[in-house]
Amino acid sequence: MTPIAPSDIPDPPGTPLKRSFFGRSVHDVAPDLIGATLLVEGVGGIIVEVEAYHHTEPAAHSHRGPTARNMVMFGPPGFVYVYRSYGIHWCVNFVCEKDGSAAAVLIRALQPTHGIPTMRRRRRLHEERLLCSGPGKLCEALGISIAHNALPIDAPPIAVYRRTSEVEVVAGVRIGITKAADLPWRYGLKGSKFLSKPFRSAAS
Repeated sequence: MTPIAPSDIPDPPGTPLKRSFFGRSVHDVAPDLIGATLLVEGVGGIIVEVEAYHHTEPAAHSHRGPTARNMVMFGPPGFVYVYRSYGIHWCVNFVCEKDGSAAAVLIRALQPTHGIPTMRRRRRLHEERLLCSGPGKLCEALGISIAHNALPIDAPPIAVYRRTSEVEVVAGVRIGITKAADLPWRYGLKGSKFLSKPFRSAAS
């Protein structure tokens, strides 16, 4: 693990979210996370892009029922679900809704704000805009791995802080899936340069 220099980490940004925040419809939680701040051991940034998943649609890992891999999705809300994508990249999700609902929000991109020198060392690149511009990238930057699977969102080493001001959220179809690809369940911070991919305009 890359050591974190104390000078990398500013003070926490505001009020921590509790697990109860996530015990709502995934379609309410997902856009409400835009503008919140995710930190892992004090390193992270502002959430600018997420995707919602629910067991009722075939793109969700939980669609075919519980497995050893996705079991945390079937538990209570407010816990972390981590999986490896294509055998290469870790991806982090927040479990939502009631126990057994098997819904989660995938965190797709952050605007780096805390521990940027640490992120640069972990990612082996300097360009701030690219440090967390995708689900695998942000997990590498924050040091997230399978060791974080099933951990509570509101206890160390993880913290999510409520956004401190109103933001404009845009919605669109999810990225990189073929099943249920037309569902507008991707949410992002309008105009952010830190997105993994721009949102298409309504006219396009």
